[in-house]
Order: sequence, then C-alpha cells, then structure tokens
Amino acid sequence: MAMSTWILIASVLAGLNVLFLGALSFVWLRNYRQFKSPLVAGLLAFGVVMLIENAAAIYFFFSMGMLYSGSLHAQQFVAVLRGLQFVALAFLTYVTMQ
Repeated sequence: MAMSTWILIASVLAGLNVLFLGALSFVWLRNYRQFKSPLVAGLLAFGVVMLIENAAAIYFFFSMGMLYSGSLHAQQFVAVLRGLQFVALAFLTYVTMQ
C-alpha cells in the first residue's frame, strides 16, 4: 500500500524534528556536563524523550500505514501536529544556538 501524501509530509516533518532534537540534545548534554544544572538536565530529558517519540512515529508511519488510511482528516491532523512541533522546535533550536 502506498503512503499517502499527508503521511509522507508528517514523516518528513518528524525526520526534521529528529534532527532538531538531536542538535538540541547534544547542546544540552554538553551544557549539563559543564554546569550540572537541574534545569539543563530537564531540557536534556525533554529532548531525548521527544527524539524517541519522533523516531517511533517515523517507524509507525512506514510500518503501519493502515493506521491512518481510513481517514483523510486523521492524516491531515497528524501532519498539522508534526508541523506545529516542527515550528516550536525550530524556534527553540534557534534560541538555543544563539
């Protein structure tokens, strides 16, 4: 079964989110090693958990396409949620890298 356009868009956005989260987690790990701050530890935990969640989403998008195949609205909603997450992570990555 071919992947729908909306799920493909969601997969690409999840992949970009993984890249942002990888960069953020790297910076936060480096900062945690230097400062040992609980706030930075929390940011690092957030980054790692979100990275795992996005990687799992990519896996399920490719392995369980039928999960969303019955509803175009569900596919669009998943793509919009990944898009919103992408925008939030883009802002967070920009601010963190400054």
